[in-house]
Amino acid sequence: MELLIDYGYQGLFVAAFLSATILPLSSELVLTTLLLNGLSPTWLVIIATVGNVLGSLINYCLGFWASKSFIQKWLRISDADFLKAEHRFNKYGLTALLFAWVPIIGDPITVIAGILRVKLLWFIILVTTGKFLRYFLLAYFLIGEFPS
Repeated sequence: MELLIDYGYQGLFVAAFLSATILPLSSELVLTTLLLNGLSPTWLVIIATVGNVLGSLINYCLGFWASKSFIQKWLRISDADFLKAEHRFNKYGLTALLFAWVPIIGDPITVIAGILRVKLLWFIILVTTGKFLRYFLLAYFLIGEFPS
């Protein structure tokens, strides 16, 4: 994690991108450290959002193009759990994508969106909105003012 912090904005982009996949990284930790070191809150929020959304797009593409059995093996979920996840996504609809940033459930949501062939434009709008708000609010509460 220190290596990513040492690279500043580029390190944050990598952390945000990789943390949107199934890798256990914390883009919030990198963002927080860089905010406390005086880097531009506006650029940090933008870079973290872009990196995290692009990582989620990888999950979406995997769901869109990979076979269901491959995805179940990759995510280590049973048929029953897969059906439950699909049912929850259908129950809450596209608004579930606003929560793609939530640990543990966020990555499967983005994969399921690809499997269900959610329109890419809606995927990008909703995932970006949720992820941007998370980073924006984190920066706001950490530095006490809105990034500008």
